[in-house]
Amino acid sequence: MRLAADLDGRLLEIRDLRAEDVRPDEASAWDDWDDDWLPDDEQPVHHRAAIVLDGTVVGTMSWHAVLYGPTRGSRAWSMGLALAPAARGQGVGSLAQRLLSDALLETAYRVEASTDVANHAEQRALEKAGFHREGVLRGAQYRADGEHHDLVMYARTQAPGSAPSPAREEARAGGDTLAG
Repeated sequence: MRLAADLDGRLLEIRDLRAEDVRPDEASAWDDWDDDWLPDDEQPVHHRAAIVLDGTVVGTMSWHAVLYGPTRGSRAWSMGLALAPAARGQGVGSLAQRLLSDALLETAYRVEASTDVANHAEQRALEKAGFHREGVLRGAQYRADGEHHDLVMYARTQAPGSAPSPAREEARAGGDTLAG
C-alpha cells in the first residue's frame, strides 16, 4: 500500500510498515497491552502502516474491521495513529488520517477513530481530517496503569447513497491491500 500527498512542500506517505521501521508508538507507557487474552482465532486482524515525511518515519497507523451487524454493509473500519513528538502540530496527523480514511471509505460506509478525552490535539486533528465527534465512550479503554479511561468517538461516513455494494467489494477483493 502507498498513499501520498504534499504537505507544505514536503512529501507525506503512508506505506506498508517494515520490520526495520522505527515505531514511535512502542515507546509509550500505554503500549504495554495484554493482547493475548483472546484466543488466536478471535484476535482481530490489525493492519499497520508507516507514516513517512520526506523519507523519515515519523509515525505509524493501524486499522481493523468493526462489525455492527451480520452483513458486509455493517462493517466499519476503526483506525488510529501514533506520531513522534517532533512531528506533532504540523498537520501530519490530520493529513495522514484524511488519506487513510479516504481510502478506507472506498470499502466501507463508516470509518471511526477514538482518542482520550484529554487529548485535545488529536481531537482537533480528527476534526481537520473530516471526522465528526459522536460522543464519549465511558471507561472504554483499559490501560497499563490499571485504570479504565474515557474516549471520545469520531467518525466519517460516505455521502448518503454511496455505500459500497457487495459486488463492488467482491471486485476489489483481489487487489485491495487496505481490507486485507
